[in-house]
Amino acid sequence: MRTGPANPIRSQAYELGGTMLFLAAVVILAALAFQYIGGYQPCPLCYQQRYAYYVGVPALFAALVVLSADQRRTAAIVFLLVSLAFLANSGLGVYQAGAEYGFWPGPAACSGGQEISTSADGLIGAIENTNVVRCDKPEWWFLGLSFAGWNALLSFAIFIGSLKAAFASPDRR
Repeated sequence: MRTGPANPIRSQAYELGGTMLFLAAVVILAALAFQYIGGYQPCPLCYQQRYAYYVGVPALFAALVVLSADQRRTAAIVFLLVSLAFLANSGLGVYQAGAEYGFWPGPAACSGGQEISTSADGLIGAIENTNVVRCDKPEWWFLGLSFAGWNALLSFAIFIGSLKAAFASPDRR
């Protein structure tokens, strides 16, 4: 005998998962809009911070589908995996934001400290083909936070919501 809600779509896990799916989709669409419409070029760390969204959005959708098929434990596992991905992404956002604030150095690969050939041809070729977008110099600020800072906060919110959905998914027997 099941003591949980009769309809999994009306469950707290489904509501939380749907909200996190919506939030994650809005965040990645906003990042793409800033890039392709606003002209802000992402750095290598910015691209890495998008991976959680590229995996998380379809995974959250899949978790909702599985939950609606009343496969609560499977949905809980997917929600848990998504939450871990966004926790790691939040950490990556904190790392980049800390580098932007000067708390620690950013990665050498995106701080302009790359080594280039010392030959004249190598130097000219490197200059012509290099477009370094620095990870430690933010292009945009809003309410005192850069893209990385906002990503850290929003990823942490998605982590919390997905984790709550994971624990709300299984039947309470």
